[in-house]
Amino acid sequence: MDHIVIIGNGIAGITAARHVRKFSNHRITVISGESDHFFSRTALMYVFMGHMRYEHLKPYEDWFWKKNRIELKKAWVEKVNFDEKTLHFSSGEPMKYDKLVLATGSSYKTFGWQGEDLKGVQGLVSLQDLDLLEQNSENCQRAVIIGGGLIGVEMAEMLHTRKIPVTMLIRENGFWGNVLPEQDAKMISRHVESHGIDLRHNTNLEKIIGDDNGRVKAVLTAEGEEIPCDLVGLCVGVKPNINFLKNSKLETDAGILVDEYLQTNLPDVYAIGDCAQHRETPADRAPVEAVWYTGRMMGEALGQTLTGTKMAYNPGHWFNSAKFFDIEYQTYGRVWAQENENHRHFHWQHRDGTKGITIAFDPKNNRFQGINTFGIRMRHEIFDRWLTEERSLQHVLANLRLANFDPEFYDRYEKEIFGSFRESMVG
Repeated sequence: MDHIVIIGNGIAGITAARHVRKFSNHRITVISGESDHFFSRTALMYVFMGHMRYEHLKPYEDWFWKKNRIELKKAWVEKVNFDEKTLHFSSGEPMKYDKLVLATGSSYKTFGWQGEDLKGVQGLVSLQDLDLLEQNSENCQRAVIIGGGLIGVEMAEMLHTRKIPVTMLIRENGFWGNVLPEQDAKMISRHVESHGIDLRHNTNLEKIIGDDNGRVKAVLTAEGEEIPCDLVGLCVGVKPNINFLKNSKLETDAGILVDEYLQTNLPDVYAIGDCAQHRETPADRAPVEAVWYTGRMMGEALGQTLTGTKMAYNPGHWFNSAKFFDIEYQTYGRVWAQENENHRHFHWQHRDGTKGITIAFDPKNNRFQGINTFGIRMRHEIFDRWLTEERSLQHVLANLRLANFDPEFYDRYEKEIFGSFRESMVG
């Protein structure tokens, strides 16, 4: 019986543990220095906003782990001796493993800005970051958030509920403009601004300014404006959390390099979730994907491999979902920010500015490539099937009501959507 040790108790690590237990009697140990138990990371914001308590974030009761013979150890791993198959902790005795799963997740990016280590400057990824935000937001008079991605808008909404004025600095001319097409990005910008957020487009951070006590007091933009603040949120993206593995025999790049079976260059060592980087990626997929559902799928695939049924990781068609204040966002397939000769966009937006659709297609053959929806809930399985069947743009438009959870909404605006489609094609 092998001792399978998993470093990281996020969705990837816990899914792997559950599937190993489902198919075997191996000894399983899950290690995390962040928390005692697995919790829903995507719901952290609701604890800060007062909608939930921390104990509500745990999908499983505390007795679940003992009942399923999954040992939990709260500790930070400082070093791995891959030759001796031994983990060394910041305190306590080392631990031996037979097979090791690295599921260490992400940490927030920094870019070496002057002042990024000042008190009051932080990111928002971990449970410890949430605790720090509680401290940093106390008596906060103004906050500045650097970056306009999904974590940035979450932090803005969190602080907004505490009535803290928020300024956001984003480099593009529309919110999340490196991911969303311009029409979508500008719609989200207007929506964020409608909630009282001071959104600065085409603005870059030059440096963060501290006071005599080592605490942030302002930021200076590259455009020369000094903005006073007590809190700075660094929300310019995340990176694989692998610093403790540098200078080891493990092959890394941005993340831990793995093959299609999620195995590293070392025997009996695997990596899954945000920290994994695929040596070869399927078409239109990124080498590192810090997304909840890909972590879950990697955990499921690796659970099979570790218990004798070798299974390659196959993520299928890209999808994701998020929320921008009151607007729910879904994406299926690929909708790139920029059009090109092989990728064009059809846009429709509701007059209230909170609902919209962007469909991507290949203009040479009208093949459907992907869709963004805003404020309209759609059925994942329908779009997944249309992408697999390589349906045409016309087929998608003609049958869009089938994918809508509220087909009556689509029926009410069908004429308007098709009118927008005709104008888009003429343009």
